[in-house]
Order: sequence, then C-alpha cells, then structure tokens
Amino acid sequence: MRIDWWTLGLQAVNLLVLIWILARFLFRPVAAMIVARQAATAQLLEEARAARAAAEAEKQRASDEAARLAGTREERLQAANAEAEAEKAALLAQARTQVEQLLAAANAEIARARREEATTAGERASRLAVDIASKVMTRLPEEVRVVGFVEGLAAGIAALPDATRAEVGADGAPLHLKAARSLTDAEAETCRATLARALGRPVEIAVETDPGLIAGLELDTRHAVVRNSFRADLDRLSIELMRHDEPG
Repeated sequence: MRIDWWTLGLQAVNLLVLIWILARFLFRPVAAMIVARQAATAQLLEEARAARAAAEAEKQRASDEAARLAGTREERLQAANAEAEAEKAALLAQARTQVEQLLAAANAEIARARREEATTAGERASRLAVDIASKVMTRLPEEVRVVGFVEGLAAGIAALPDATRAEVGADGAPLHLKAARSLTDAEAETCRATLARALGRPVEIAVETDPGLIAGLELDTRHAVVRNSFRADLDRLSIELMRHDEPG
C-alpha cells in the first residue's frame, strides 16, 4: 500500500483548521454558554434557597402571629366573659333591688290599706255605737244623762296635778262646762257645788249645751280638759278597737 503524503498532509491541515475553527467558534462559545448556564443555575438555586428561607420565615411569622392572635382572642374572650358575668351580676342585683323595692312598696300599700280599712271600720263602728247609744239614751230618764256623771267629772278634776288644778277657775273666772242637754237650776247648782268641793274653793260655772256628748259632762279650761261623757267613752273605745285591728 502506497501512502500519499500530500493527501495525508492536506487532510491533517484540514483537520487542524477544523479543530481551530471548532475551538474558536464552537467549543469556546459552548463552554461560555455552559459556564453562563451554570452561573444562572447557581443563581436560581440561590434564589430558590433564599425564597425557601423567606417562605419558612414567613411561615414562622404567620404561625407566631396565629399563636399571638389565638392568645389575644382567648384573652378577649376571657375579658368578655368576665364583663358579661359582671354585667349579669349587676343586672341581677338591680333586679333584686327593684323586686325588694316593689315588695316593700306593696307591703306598705297593703299596710296603708289595712290601716285605712281599720280606720274606716273604726269610724263606722264609732258612728254605729253613737247611733245606738243615742237611741238607748233617749229611753233613759233625762236626769240620768247629767246627774250620773257629776261625781265622775269631779273625780277627774281631783286627779289633776295640784298646779293645774290651782289654775282652774282662778281669779274668779267661771268654769266652762259642757252638758249633753240644758241643765235645770238644781242640776246646775249640783254641778257647781261638786266642782267647788273638788277644787277646794267656790267657783262659778258657765254651761254650754253639746248634744254630741250624748250623755255626761266635760270641763274645758285653758290648762286642762276633763271629759266624763258617753261620747268620750265611745272615742276611747274606738281608739282601742282601731289599735287592736292594726296589722302586726
């Protein structure tokens, strides 16, 4: 086999030219592109790691914020519950106070109504007693309506304190005597003598007729009133009845 050195040399030259061309226009640009692509990839990886770290940090912040909000929500719920309980207690206390006030007002109204009823009943009983007494007294002898009460009136005067009794009819002033009816001269003299004996000195009397007494006598002075009449007895009886009828 014969070797053509010219042909081999030309092919070698062509090969070197091809290698130079490839190295200059293909390998270097490709290597540069590879280096650039690697740098870009590294940058992308770095950015991805940074983004991942940022995402993790954001996730942690979100978790912390959620925990904080949960704690704040729990505190607010506890505060709201405490406020609701306080408001409930205040409303209950207010309602209890209002109920107690209403009960007190109702009890006071009931007591007032009972007192009014007792007073009305006492007044009715008093009027009825007066009517009955008046009718009974009209059946008795007229002298009984006066003479039977003279000694009781004298006893009432004798029971007065000494200072008060000394001022009754002092300086000759006539005693103001009330009678259930007009007195006869003899009855008036009996009254004057009996009162003089009770006071221990002579006295004069001025008689006033008061049918409201029903029966009896009353002495009305500036310092004392002595009552010995059927009307006075009925008044005392009415007061006792109303006192016993009062609630409690």
